[in-house]
Amino acid sequence: MRVKPLADTCGPRDVYSAACPCRDMLDLLANKWSALALGALEDGPQRFGALRDRLQGVSPKVLTHTLRGLEAHGLVDRTVYPAVPLHVEYSLTDLGRDACAPLALLRTWVEDNIHRFPTTAA
Repeated sequence: MRVKPLADTCGPRDVYSAACPCRDMLDLLANKWSALALGALEDGPQRFGALRDRLQGVSPKVLTHTLRGLEAHGLVDRTVYPAVPLHVEYSLTDLGRDACAPLALLRTWVEDNIHRFPTTAA
């Protein structure tokens, strides 16, 4: 199920406004697993198991939920190949590739600056 484009219904966009539908997209993209899944798919189409292995620590349930959200918002395509066993691949859409650029900058910034953050006690 795809979400309808908001271009005609959104009106003025202001993510600081509680009524702005842009918040849903910001919430999706700011999610750790969404950002990592999109980054992993920059390498090309991947099967669910390969994504699960790449995103260390994600549960199958959370990854399924994440991929469904990304697909519903038009960032990821899910292709089912009729085979036994079933073969499903996930890939970036044009919109997903566009979203990867700022997310890659954020991931790189975090990796480059992690030493500057205070440590937290467990």
